[in-house]
Amino acid sequence: MLDPSQEAHAHADRRLRSEQVAWLTTVRADGQPQSTPVWFLWDGRTFLLYSQPGAQKVRNVTANPKVSLHLGDDGAGDDVVTFEGTATVEPGTPRADRVEEYLAKYQTAIEALGYEPGPFARTYSMAIRVRPTRVRAW
Repeated sequence: MLDPSQEAHAHADRRLRSEQVAWLTTVRADGQPQSTPVWFLWDGRTFLLYSQPGAQKVRNVTANPKVSLHLGDDGAGDDVVTFEGTATVEPGTPRADRVEEYLAKYQTAIEALGYEPGPFARTYSMAIRVRPTRVRAW
């Protein structure tokens, strides 16, 4: 999906591995788009995120898998990274506290929320995988 020979794509990949928050946009049953900040893990091909099972985004993805996901810009409309893709709820995915890369990225933030990794993973137990179909980076 990302072409590392293109500087904008290589830069986007670096941001995706270090940024803490992305915005996930799903679509409600009534057609209303809903954007939500999410923690994510980028593996170079897909995004892994976790949600509370009853969250609206889980219902939205179950009904309509088309999503977009983007990082914040630089405040002046540059350094844009956006993806379009399909999302699936993946209940068989290991819990967040058992995904070493996810825990390494977010353990400090999890603790800042007053959680230990185990209770966090039980609360945010629904895995969502986003598979990009289109990327824009500039």
